[in-house]
Amino acid sequence: MERKPLAGRRLDEPHPGRLALDHPRRAEILARHRAALDRDEAGYADPDTGLFVLSAGFLARRGTCCGRGCRHCPYED
Repeated sequence: MERKPLAGRRLDEPHPGRLALDHPRRAEILARHRAALDRDEAGYADPDTGLFVLSAGFLARRGTCCGRGCRHCPYED
C-alpha cells in the first residue's frame, strides 16, 4: 500500500472528486458517514447499492492509501 500524507480536510468531508455536489442522495450519504464516524465504526451501507463504504476514520487509522478510489479517502491525491 502506498504511504501518503493525510489531506488537509476534515474527516467528515468526502474526497472532492468522489461524491458529486449534486448527487441526489449526498445529504443521506454524508449523514450515514457522520454517524459511522461518531460511533467509531468502520463504515456504513451505501443507500443506493447496499455496498459497505469505509469511513475516513477507519481509512486514516489504517495508515496507508490502498489506491482504490475510496469515497471517503482521507489521504492526498
